[in-house]
Parts: sequence; structure tokens; C-alpha cells
Amino acid sequence: MATDELASKLSRRLQVEEHNGEAAAAAVAAAEQEPALDSGAGGELSAKLQRRSELNQGGDPAQLSPGSAHKVFSPYTEFREFSRRQIKDMEQLFRQYDAGKDGFIDLMELKRMMEKLGAPQTHLGLKNMIKEVDEDFDGKLSFREFLLIFRKAAAGELEEDSGLHALARLSEIDVSTEGVKGAKSFFEAKVQAINVTSRFEEEIKAEQEEKKRQAEEMKQRKAAFKELQSAFKQ
Repeated sequence: MATDELASKLSRRLQVEEHNGEAAAAAVAAAEQEPALDSGAGGELSAKLQRRSELNQGGDPAQLSPGSAHKVFSPYTEFREFSRRQIKDMEQLFRQYDAGKDGFIDLMELKRMMEKLGAPQTHLGLKNMIKEVDEDFDGKLSFREFLLIFRKAAAGELEEDSGLHALARLSEIDVSTEGVKGAKSFFEAKVQAINVTSRFEEEIKAEQEEKKRQAEEMKQRKAAFKELQSAFKQ
């Protein structure tokens, strides 16, 4: 009797284990058939994590594309309007203010940069500066986005009273090399505009001085004429 009962229990246990194994296999197969994370938030997060991983492993941030961890960014091929020397100068300036050495200029680093350049900005002004070229919306400037500032400046796409315009103008990057037509034209036009403005102001000042001198002479002549009239009346 006991032997039959034990055999019955073992049989039921084997059936349960077989059923559980089939269910687990079905779950695994269903999981394998499910699509991976879509290319939206999941793909973007994966790309950013991969890019961070490459940076932590010593990758050159200046050579990484902001949108992809695998696409190599070459400033010399993408920004052909600038010479290699100019891009090197821009990279040196970028690294100078990248205090965290993470391949980005964040808001506080940009704040210190603008203060050093003699054009301090408000907190909102700094955020607007970053926003204007922040293609990946991470709230800071990559080297590529930093180069976009000078591209926009060279193309005359920046407002003259904007922080980015002040950055491009005060950074002392020499863009007068032959062949850099856009940037050269922009900065030459700026210098010419400044010279014209200065000359115009000097001309106005000279005219005012001349009018003042003529008025003084007229006053002296009138005084002399009155003295002469008084002498005749006597």
C-alpha cells in the first residue's frame, strides 16, 4: 500500500516538473521573439551610455560625434571653412575652459569663460548661449557645438548683442587666413563697421567743435560791434 502511494506521488511530481519546464521554455521563446527597445528613448540612452563609457576609457571627446557613439567626428572634414591651424586654436581655447576635462563646457565653465573674455552674462543669458547651438539638448557644449559658434559667426547668423557673438569676437581666434572666405569676410566686415562707426563719431565731434568755435567767434564779433557803436555815440 505504502509502495503504491509513494509511486503515485513520484509520478505526480514528474508531471508537475515537466509542465513547469514547458512553461519556462515557452516564456524564453516569447522573450526572444519580442522586439528590442525601439530606437527612441532606449536607443538614445544606450548611445549616451556607450559614449560616456568611451570617454571614461580615455577616448578623445573632440573626435566623438554628439549623436552617435560609433560615428567619428572629424572637425577638419566637417568644418572645411576653417584651416587646421584655426581649428587647433579653437580646440586649445575649448580645452582651456573645459575645467572638468570631460570634453564639454558646462554652464559654470561657460560663465567663467565669458568673465575672462570681459563679457559676463546673466544666468539666463548663459543658458540661451548654450541653447542656440546645443544640438543634442544635454545643456552643455561639446567641441563640435563650440565650433558651430564660429561657423554661425562667420555666416553672420548671430545677433550682434548676443553672448555667442561676443564669445566669437573676443576669443582672438585668427580667422584671416587665406581661403577662409566666410569667416574672413565676417570679421573684416566687423572691423570695417567699427572703423566706420569710429570715423562717423569723430566727424560728428569735429562738426560740433567747429560750430562751437563759430558761435564763439560770432559772439566776439557782436561784442566788438557793440563796443564800436558805443564809441560812435560818445
